[in-house]
Amino acid sequence: MSDPDTGPAGRSHGETAPLSAIRLNVNDQVRRLEVDPRTSLLDALREHLRLSGTKKGCDHGQCGACTVLVNGRRVNSCLSLAVMHEDDEIVTIEGLGDPDHMHPMQRAFVENDGFQCGYCTPGQICSAVGMLAEVEAGWPSHATTDVASPRIALTDDEIRERMSGNICRCAAYPNIVAAIRGTAEGGTR
Repeated sequence: MSDPDTGPAGRSHGETAPLSAIRLNVNDQVRRLEVDPRTSLLDALREHLRLSGTKKGCDHGQCGACTVLVNGRRVNSCLSLAVMHEDDEIVTIEGLGDPDHMHPMQRAFVENDGFQCGYCTPGQICSAVGMLAEVEAGWPSHATTDVASPRIALTDDEIRERMSGNICRCAAYPNIVAAIRGTAEGGTR
């Protein structure tokens, strides 16, 4: 039986967990933080490092607004603990490019009007960059027609399947697909 003055893990109500000292390599900068070990990567980026480009949408890994790249792979940062990512290379939308030096995918989203309200856009762009790396590596998806082929045909269905974890409430999907396709085909360099 638990003591009424203690909560989960036997801590007194109001008592916080001891802080963990971590180093995060974010956008090619090593940042030192002291965080509650339960802090999500999303909250570390937004609340501790003040990188507000990564958005908190559903906070359950269902919308993709919080997608960042960790060691080149896309990750829902709301579902990942910051303490898990010491010495990983984390790239947020701010690390891909800036208005004067945009990443090709950022430029493609602008040129194809791949956003409306813009809330999902950082996660969409980070996910698209990671997705194209997966295609380049030859990783099949559920929509891949020939999984034995060394080259994946990047059809609209393939792009939609691979981006299905990123929701756009404004329904800019046709323009998002066009932006990804244009970047994959070597446009907006």
